[in-house]
Amino acid sequence: MHRQALAIYLNDHLAGATSGVELSRRIARAHRSSARAGEMQRLAEDIAQDRQALLEVMDSLEIPPRRYKIYAGWTAEKVARLKPNGRVVRRSGLSSLIELETLRLGIQGKHQLWQALTQVARESNRLDTSRLQDLMDRATNQMATVDSLHDAAARAVLSGGNG
Repeated sequence: MHRQALAIYLNDHLAGATSGVELSRRIARAHRSSARAGEMQRLAEDIAQDRQALLEVMDSLEIPPRRYKIYAGWTAEKVARLKPNGRVVRRSGLSSLIELETLRLGIQGKHQLWQALTQVARESNRLDTSRLQDLMDRATNQMATVDSLHDAAARAVLSGGNG
């Protein structure tokens, strides 16, 4: 196991996970009155738990979290909110589409993280491969949820709900 590369890799994913938690919570808040609010809230909770699982993996491998990367992930999510969406002050349906697409990319990256860590688990007895498999399965389920939410948002925003 190449410790320096692993430390950079895990801390980069921690930055992404921090951003993903913030984004998923924001999506859930923005849609708290929608028919799928419960699903979005569960998704946000799962993503927060996955970030905690990453911190636990880092701890088990004795890799310290780099605070500046955590702050960078948090800041990146806040800055991403400044994108033009066709409205000056309020959210638009386009905001939901882009946010769900961004979230989907993050979840896919997280899935690949857990997959890559199964290689590390073969060299180290510090990681539980069945736990990593559970995390991969959860990421797969999260991607399916986001895909379904995205399809519904695309129908509503891009085709007026008729497609």
